Amino acid sequence: MVCPSNLTTATAFLLYLAILLNLVSAHNFSELFQCNWAPDHFVDEGDQIKLTLDTASGSGFGSKRKYLFGKASVQIKLVEGDSAGTVTAFYMSSDGPNHDELDFEFLGNLSSEPYLVQTNVYVNGTGNREQRHTLWFDPTIDFHTYTLLWNHYYIMFLVDGVPLRVFANKEEATSVLYPKNQAMGIYGSLWNADDWATQGGMVKTNWSYSPFVSTFQSFKVDACEFSPENGTVIGKCSKVSQYRWDKSAMNGLSKHKEEQLRRVRENHLVYDYCEDTVRFPEPPKECLN
Repeated sequence: MVCPSNLTTATAFLLYLAILLNLVSAHNFSELFQCNWAPDHFVDEGDQIKLTLDTASGSGFGSKRKYLFGKASVQIKLVEGDSAGTVTAFYMSSDGPNHDELDFEFLGNLSSEPYLVQTNVYVNGTGNREQRHTLWFDPTIDFHTYTLLWNHYYIMFLVDGVPLRVFANKEEATSVLYPKNQAMGIYGSLWNADDWATQGGMVKTNWSYSPFVSTFQSFKVDACEFSPENGTVIGKCSKVSQYRWDKSAMNGLSKHKEEQLRRVRENHLVYDYCEDTVRFPEPPKECLN
């Protein structure tokens, strides 16, 4: 590495260390993931993988391991042009009907309309916690980073490091269950959902634009790999405070993150289940302060 002459030795070293750490934390796709759905619609280009969707099928991938608490991120470039009816997803999920799940779902739309990103949290098989946001950029032009952060205190959905949504652990105060006992895999997929994805299903997928393509790259996982014994939560994943994402200092947002979240809600939130009095005449307990 050649350092610019105007950097001090210490500054140059810190810059080099930051670059090195970033490189170390990025994983090759095949290290952690594998195609688990329609391999003929899955394209592995080494540093990138592409999922395709046509009238025959969509495609998807999943992690080889499961994790209990941690941080997972990926860069995605979404379907370009008229993507109505399509859904690109990046999510974590456990197995079984009473599963836990954390969702990023990117809802395609007509070319003249913005993408919507829907987030959802399932606990013990129960979801219905949708929020929808617009984004402050066109996610089809370039790659952007989408991150799921899951610790004992909260679940945070981030876009390019900016918090889009926070789901706090209020289990002790409200008895609302929080995901903490089921290890989750990490997944990505592209599929057809024109029965609901675009304008409530009124706009259908225009297959003349297929195949639709979403591209993923820069996979990063910093999480506690789960190794169950007798099906119980034991070992290092039951006490994970040694990880930087689960230390006591991470039990709340910084003032900067709180301000970012406030601005996102003011300018980009278009639906919040907590404010839907038709579906929920009485607000869900976790929505109460």
